[in-house]
Amino acid sequence: MNNNDLQPREHWTTRLGFILAAAGSAVGLGNIWRFPYVTGTQGGAAFLIIYLIAIIFIGYPVMITEMTLGRKTQRNPVGAFKSLAPKTPWWLVGALGVFTGFVILSYYSVVAGWSLSYIFRAISGFTPDMDFADVFVGHITGVGVPIFWHAVFMILTIGIIASGVVKGIQRAVKTLMPILFVLLFVLIVRALTLEGAAEGLSFYLRPDFGAVTAITFNDAIAQAFFTLSLGMGAIITYGSYLSDQDTIGDNAAWVVGLDTVIAILAGFAIFPAVFALGLTPDAGPGLTFITLPAVFAEMPLGSLFGFLFFLLLSIAALTSAISLLEVVVAWIVDEHGWARKKAAIVLGAIIFLVGIPPVLGYSTWDGFEFLGMDVLDTYDWFANSIFLPLGGLLTAIFAGYVWQARNLQDEANRVEGSINVGAWYGFMIKIVVPIAIAIIMLVGLYQTFTG
Repeated sequence: MNNNDLQPREHWTTRLGFILAAAGSAVGLGNIWRFPYVTGTQGGAAFLIIYLIAIIFIGYPVMITEMTLGRKTQRNPVGAFKSLAPKTPWWLVGALGVFTGFVILSYYSVVAGWSLSYIFRAISGFTPDMDFADVFVGHITGVGVPIFWHAVFMILTIGIIASGVVKGIQRAVKTLMPILFVLLFVLIVRALTLEGAAEGLSFYLRPDFGAVTAITFNDAIAQAFFTLSLGMGAIITYGSYLSDQDTIGDNAAWVVGLDTVIAILAGFAIFPAVFALGLTPDAGPGLTFITLPAVFAEMPLGSLFGFLFFLLLSIAALTSAISLLEVVVAWIVDEHGWARKKAAIVLGAIIFLVGIPPVLGYSTWDGFEFLGMDVLDTYDWFANSIFLPLGGLLTAIFAGYVWQARNLQDEANRVEGSINVGAWYGFMIKIVVPIAIAIIMLVGLYQTFTG
């Protein structure tokens, strides 16, 4: 039974509430954690320029597509495809989005738990004599402690989702997103006032196109696509809580813009500090949990700024996590008639359990290996290299060729705003976006299997 037939669907009560929620979905570990280290490993400003181009020509059209699918159907990802292509297998694309959100949240919560634990490590103090590599390895190779923080993060996520769209998600993001901006600006001011920060700014803002390779383009396109929460059903789900009077072009631009600004600002908070203390920006994922704590340890009031940074990282992770759980909860509420609280608790608990193997992959199951990857990286590889690009590719094909780009364009423009979806949309969603996503997928697979 479709639960939409039993009760009216909740809607965002304000445009700001939707924009902050959708931007919060997009703003997560991908912006604060992944974006700086990918920029660092791919040469700085040259990568940044390519990334911005990818955001405009790939991210924005797909954001419009998913937002429009949600608003048109007022349904979760599975219901959206069922509604527009009844009695066809296209609903499986929506099911893939729900499954992808489920998988990503299971290990995303583990990494977010690391961030939560570092808030309290910072309170106890970062000192220059600490070996932060040993601290980090010691944490992730434990069992009880990382599972505890994984559980704490999931409980926070479940609590917000169980409270509903307006009282839960909208109220949470209206509090968390302004705090995130304030914390980010505080950290930027501190980083820019460090002696030697100019070298970091130069690295970040002065492009070296000699460092650009095919991998740079692939990573920039992948980062642009994945950081916006596209291909996992989150934007379709959030779009389904829009009313008929909400604009698409404007709202999509605001969400893409806010997400991009926060990613760029994260670079201003990180690179000046890293260079000021003579460290390298290409430390990979360890930049967040090993390099940056070492930076904070050398700063005056370093523990305070370390606390603020990991609080920022945890808030960003939480705003994304609630959108991931909402995808799964909306599906079972809409399609199977479950009560929201029951769905949030039961599905959240299952996701928590599925997230335990990635924790144990660093300790009890340390011997596990798939294509040279541990358990957490295996989860991440399937989600980011297979499920997300496949979901995005099929959504673009559906919008361009099945529902037809012209129909989607007309639906997006049904309420006129400052930005309307023009004829360019058809070319982008039918040609440019599918080719770009296919390249992401193929290059990613090639890199994995060739080493």
